Amino acid sequence: MLERMNAAPSSIAPFHLAFPVDNLPAARAFYGGLLGCPEGRSSAEWIDFDFFGHQIVAHLSPPQPGSDHHNPVDGQEVPVPHFGVVLDWDAFHALAERLRAGGMKFVIEPYIRFAGQVGEQATMFFRDPAGNALEFKSFRDRSQLFAK
Repeated sequence: MLERMNAAPSSIAPFHLAFPVDNLPAARAFYGGLLGCPEGRSSAEWIDFDFFGHQIVAHLSPPQPGSDHHNPVDGQEVPVPHFGVVLDWDAFHALAERLRAGGMKFVIEPYIRFAGQVGEQATMFFRDPAGNALEFKSFRDRSQLFAK
């Protein structure tokens, strides 16, 4: 099941995202272990991961002082910035259960956002060990991804 969860649809071009982490072994355990993202190239300063068919790179960087920012969305305080991926419905729920079983402390617990409205989606937010916010979401009807 993990291979299927990590596969992006072939019609979508993979994105690349580089982001800061303050501990590469913790990033490796989180992205490679808990999330199940296969590791690509790496060095003493960075690690490539196959993030559900997309390339993300955890770069070793000293912690940056700053404030936590949130924007209200559907009655929740959404952390900004954040990144993530849109999964198939079943894969989303399987990942949510895997994270719960792994003891994940959610910023926003998995729930259905915009229930009964255009763009209805399952979503969840959590942080990696370096404090980067991630959002995973899913649509029962993926054609609603950009619906207004």
